[in-house]
Amino acid sequence: QVQLVESGGGLVPPGESLRLSCQASGQAFRTYSMGWFRQAPGKEREFVAGIKGNGGRPIYADSTEGRFTMSRDNAKNTVDLKMNSLKTGDTAVYYCAASNRLITSTQRRASAYHYWGRGTQVTVSS
Repeated sequence: QVQLVESGGGLVPPGESLRLSCQASGQAFRTYSMGWFRQAPGKEREFVAGIKGNGGRPIYADSTEGRFTMSRDNAKNTVDLKMNSLKTGDTAVYYCAASNRLITSTQRRASAYHYWGRGTQVTVSS
């Protein structure tokens, strides 16, 4: 029902920054909880950051908190992920995800999100 399109990925050296964006369709964007996940080859999809539909304080994975910042703009139907001090371990495909029925205890689980973008590649390498 809702379509998500990520953008902003690319190749950057360690220590640099990138900003990812997710553009969502639909009239009820503000009712969706949004998440960022990432998946590297041979690894499970892991939680990066999440934010509820009405905003509030985002939550982060331990590996990204303090370096990454998630935000949303309900007037534009967008969510962003600013990534600072990138490490080679951040290399992955990054996915935007949405859920219109989510409780706080499941916010870090990929299975709690029912709508996904196609992903954008982030490669951190010198």
